[in-house]
Amino acid sequence: MEESTEELREEWTLLLWTTVAVLVPVLITLWCSFQRPKRKVQLKDLFRKSKHGWHYTDLFNKPTYCCVCSQPILQGAFCDCCGICADEQCIQRADRILSCKEIMIQRPTDGRFYHQWVRGNVPLASYCAECKQQCGTQPKLCDYRCVWCQTTVHDDCLSSLNDDLCDLGEFRSVIIPPYYLYQVNKLRQRHPDEYSKVFDLSELPPSKALQLCTLLPPGSVHVLVCGGDGTVGWVLDAIDTMKLKGQDQFIPLVTILPLGTGNDLANSLGWGAGYAGEIPVEQVLRNVLEAEVVKMDRWKVQVVSKGNYFRKPKVLSMNNYFSVGPDALMALNFHAHREKTPSFFSSRIINKAVYFLYGTKDCLVQECKDLDKRIELELDGEQVNLPSLEGIIVCNIGYWGGGCRLWEGMGDEPYPPTRVDDGLLEVVGVYGSFHCAQIQVKLANPVRLGQAHTVRLVLKSSRMPMQVDGEPWAQGPCTITITHKTQALMLYHSAEQTDDDDSSASECEEPSAEHIDTTSNTQETVTES
Repeated sequence: MEESTEELREEWTLLLWTTVAVLVPVLITLWCSFQRPKRKVQLKDLFRKSKHGWHYTDLFNKPTYCCVCSQPILQGAFCDCCGICADEQCIQRADRILSCKEIMIQRPTDGRFYHQWVRGNVPLASYCAECKQQCGTQPKLCDYRCVWCQTTVHDDCLSSLNDDLCDLGEFRSVIIPPYYLYQVNKLRQRHPDEYSKVFDLSELPPSKALQLCTLLPPGSVHVLVCGGDGTVGWVLDAIDTMKLKGQDQFIPLVTILPLGTGNDLANSLGWGAGYAGEIPVEQVLRNVLEAEVVKMDRWKVQVVSKGNYFRKPKVLSMNNYFSVGPDALMALNFHAHREKTPSFFSSRIINKAVYFLYGTKDCLVQECKDLDKRIELELDGEQVNLPSLEGIIVCNIGYWGGGCRLWEGMGDEPYPPTRVDDGLLEVVGVYGSFHCAQIQVKLANPVRLGQAHTVRLVLKSSRMPMQVDGEPWAQGPCTITITHKTQALMLYHSAEQTDDDDSSASECEEPSAEHIDTTSNTQETVTES
């Protein structure tokens, strides 16, 4: 009897400790989850009022030390402007005692610009400007870094540093000096509608932002367009407006950081099929500085509807391609769906999956069949006999459909590579959505219809989906004329290949025209759009 009682007591004791072992972590987690929103609300209020660009992180990705208490930290906040880091308990004190980088200051009377030092958390593999030895090797808060030029120096070497003048470092040609912004701010106070530093492109066109080009030396501005091909076209249209105003000497050079879905223009100019943060920002800027200047053809697409000859025709600008048929139908369906639920289309993978879905649907329905019976095609005034097609694509660049080299094709005898500056358009046909899919996976070639300086299409009957550079619409009977409009100055990055093709294919987009001399040492500006 006593033995059974003892065993029962042991079982209850084991059950009790097991319950405690399970419940304690759960209760601690619940308590933390309730406390976390309160801390976040307090920090959010602090971050909103602070001059620092604070960002909170649950885990630093490298050994980090608090700039206030000098202790190692796993979670806390960092300023993305000056680079200081602080533990959660030290954030408020850091905000009070540590000043951030001043991006707008009056030019010193002696005309000199000095280093602004921040202690600790120097970049890995950085070297002292004085003794040339590696910095940041000790497991503590040590050494200094200039927030402008990124120069690093040891604690012991700082007092003996010969030159305290800051030259803005490796990227001096793409950094806007703070005294320049000070002058712009003074102008903005006099003319608030003309001189701004930040432009909301959902409210104002890019032409407003490009007005800053007129405040810098002619030919000295680089514009980095962060977005898809549509955003690039929007900026290039604004640059055309500058030409109409007689501001040709202030025209900027345009480069691309591909953040869209297809990014065919960025791919054709060597900037890759998409950017997801895999390349450091410093390397992106180096690529921009090392890029070659090329001229890219731009085209005018004029659409005259049948029976409306006295109405003003629809005029569009084309950089990439024009198409009528299944790929335009996919773009039209995608565009309609995105207009209804824009928040759903925030991922490049989701966007491509939706395109695939609509392409599969069209393989079964074939809404664009017998296109050859409904349309006439003329290349430089000569009519082309069309085979049984569902789509026609007119290309200015080498890439199409999110990374496919359309004109070159595949096989033992690929066609000569295309160029972006030859004044020629490449015209191809497709048999349907399934044929488009085969072309994209390199299992088939398009129907090459020819090259021309001027393309004319006549849609004789019914409504057909059309698109220019990814902007689709449904069009009734009409006449479409594509003619050369102008050339844009773009930056071409040739250091790396953009896909898995061989080296000979990688040269397809490099123009044959002479590159423009850009050896000027004047100030350049990088503008995000």
